[in-house]
Amino acid sequence: MTDPNEPLAVALFSELVMADQLVRNRLSRALPKGMELSHFSVLNHLARSGGEKTPAQLARSFHVTRGAMTNTLGKLAWAGHVHIRPDWDDARRKFVSISPSGRAARDAALAAITPIIAESVDAIGADKVRVALPVLREIRARFDEDLRPTSPKP
Repeated sequence: MTDPNEPLAVALFSELVMADQLVRNRLSRALPKGMELSHFSVLNHLARSGGEKTPAQLARSFHVTRGAMTNTLGKLAWAGHVHIRPDWDDARRKFVSISPSGRAARDAALAAITPIIAESVDAIGADKVRVALPVLREIRARFDEDLRPTSPKP
């Protein structure tokens, strides 16, 4: 038996995937030279959290592998945007924090992309965006739950 909601679900997710691709492309082109969207995302996360994070915590937050996060953090460290220090209690672990240079790079990136985002909200209309946000948050939350590791069964 065919689910009558299937065309709606396919249309919704087709729009979400295409919007994601277009937004990422547009914002990536607006970022300062040499900055990738993943770099901005990590810098923004660190700036907003205000503290140190381990690479594993960051990988979990962004739902990427530790290897992918290590690669991103290596590029950010090379650019001087993050400080990576060892954990003095556990030599196997490291801590990452945003540097003053990283905060400035994040602020420059935010200044570059904010007009693009604001223009989109203005064109769509703030009321429509306010109505759409709870639905988008619920979709994100459902997928976030799907990606959380489950505890092993006894």
